[in-house]
Amino acid sequence: MVKKIFVTLLLGLFLCGSFAPIAQAKELKLGYVDMQRIFTEYSRTKTSEAKLETEGKAKSDEREKMVAVVRRLKDEMELLSDKGKEEKQAQIDAKIKELQEFDRVARNQLGQQRENMIRDISKDIEKVITEYGKKEGYDLIFGKQLLLFQTETLDITEAILKTLNANAPKQ
Repeated sequence: MVKKIFVTLLLGLFLCGSFAPIAQAKELKLGYVDMQRIFTEYSRTKTSEAKLETEGKAKSDEREKMVAVVRRLKDEMELLSDKGKEEKQAQIDAKIKELQEFDRVARNQLGQQRENMIRDISKDIEKVITEYGKKEGYDLIFGKQLLLFQTETLDITEAILKTLNANAPKQ
């Protein structure tokens, strides 16, 4: 009988002990960020976009000068004889090819610069989110776009933006 009570007690203690880690498991700390908003409102994004826009405007101005040359050559061609028109048409064709090549190169350069900008800024953002998550004890931080439902109490977008824009020049 004593043996039976001892075994029952031992079994009870074992079962209680095996559930102890479950009872002691810490609650997960979760958060989410709106990556699109962070990217858009990050000061470095705004600066980089402005720089790209300036470069794009410069390319556009240069292109307009090339188009003006083609127009001028076409106007000059109207006043020439047939032989002169053929020579002028050859010049126009060469300028048009030059313009097309300029367009292709400019488009590729600006596209590559944009891709590099997005990649570099995304790395910055991910680094800050990771550091913030570690510092604040988060177990998981999700992108808002992946979630079907979320409560705003888990949104840490504003905190990430403050961290990212902390060293931004005041406007």
